[in-house]
Amino acid sequence: MARPLRVGIIGANARGGWAGDAHVPAVQGLDGLVLTAIATNRQQTAEEAAHEFGVSKAFPSGDALIADPEIDIVTVATRVPDHRALVLAAVKAGKHVYSEWPLGQSSADAAEMASAADTAGVHHAIGLQLRESPAVQAARRYRELGDIGRLLSISGFSSTAGFAEEVAAPFTYLEDPANFANLVTIQGAHTLDLVVALGGTPTSLSALTSRQFPTIRVGDDREERQRKTFDHLLVQGHFEDGMPFGAEVAGGRKRDTPFYLDIVGEDGTLRLEGGAPRGLQAGRVALLRDGEPVTLDEGELAALPDAAVNVGGVYAALRDDIAGGKTTVPGFHDAARLTRMIEAVLRSSSDGCTIGVEGWQA
Repeated sequence: MARPLRVGIIGANARGGWAGDAHVPAVQGLDGLVLTAIATNRQQTAEEAAHEFGVSKAFPSGDALIADPEIDIVTVATRVPDHRALVLAAVKAGKHVYSEWPLGQSSADAAEMASAADTAGVHHAIGLQLRESPAVQAARRYRELGDIGRLLSISGFSSTAGFAEEVAAPFTYLEDPANFANLVTIQGAHTLDLVVALGGTPTSLSALTSRQFPTIRVGDDREERQRKTFDHLLVQGHFEDGMPFGAEVAGGRKRDTPFYLDIVGEDGTLRLEGGAPRGLQAGRVALLRDGEPVTLDEGELAALPDAAVNVGGVYAALRDDIAGGKTTVPGFHDAARLTRMIEAVLRSSSDGCTIGVEGWQA
């Protein structure tokens, strides 16, 4: 039997956060992977995280983890502005890479990382984890088999507790548009990518962004500021066959964070639904066929917690790609295409125009 692939996670913290809630249990819950190392920006916090997660190695920086010859897969789960340097260092060192979404701060960043990974000949995965959700994969099979007939429309709503009027200190960087880490680029992108995964590449889209909470209170001292990013998004468009799609993405939903996506065909409907405070991408998703729940075979993902199941699907696909020398998992080129599409969404909203497919093709 081949030895397990050794994973090092940059950005896992013992005090909570996405990496600890999703990446750590995903890696530790799957055969063929072993969590070997943790890196943060200080030795003390790295050691605290390593102790919390039962990991033998702790590093005070991502570069130190990348340099360890015993790491096979580097996971970059840091703030978006840090992604580019860490990803480029990892691929230069010959490591396979799983980067959280967004991959970079621009489509140029994403294209540079994709090219570097190709040149290095390493496998790469991007955290568009809904594509690996068991429910989403089942919905794709229904669609590809024509089970619901000719598709007529795709529409949905996704929400998050984030991007409300109160912004905790750790999340203030999300309020700077330059960081490319906000409601449109995170929840909006995950929602649009799901539409693309189930409907194909749009040929046109138009978007409307708004600020439902224009005045925010930031940090422990609740300093009042004017919001510079957006906390609400409407996007609509058409696919090549003329089928329409539409989605609403809303921040600041404190009491519940519902998500649903309806795929309507001539002979039936599919609905994906779920929800998590972080957003649709961060929880287990259910599938309904004509209003009736579909029993899903989650396989090796079944035992993972809700926050980790979709991320676990990405790790499993990356593991199998490395073992089989193939490419099935969403990677950096997918990230570059989606980044261009999100940039088109922002241009459409700013200019009040409809943008055609040429707006996001390479």
